[in-house]
Amino acid sequence: MDLRSRVLELTSLIPKGKVTTYSELARAAGAPGASRAVGRILSRNPHPVKIPCHRVVRSDGRIGGYLLGVKRKVELLRKEGVEVKGGKVDLRRFMFRFS
Repeated sequence: MDLRSRVLELTSLIPKGKVTTYSELARAAGAPGASRAVGRILSRNPHPVKIPCHRVVRSDGRIGGYLLGVKRKVELLRKEGVEVKGGKVDLRRFMFRFS
């Protein structure tokens, strides 16, 4: 399975109310250090409803980009119970790590 397929598959596993980071997703996909590549892959997400790329944030908790705009990303996260304050998510509370 190529990196794109692994990233999209793993992203679909992030539960509602949780987020992960681009770097954690890269590590889980077997490509540590490829967080920028993960971001590029997610920017071309073919199924944003099925593959919830809005649940992926930067390693410092900042929101990062989103296909439908950052404002929409924040709305979706809040709707799922993720608190966003000052453009950031508290990763100690909302971080999802892949086993």
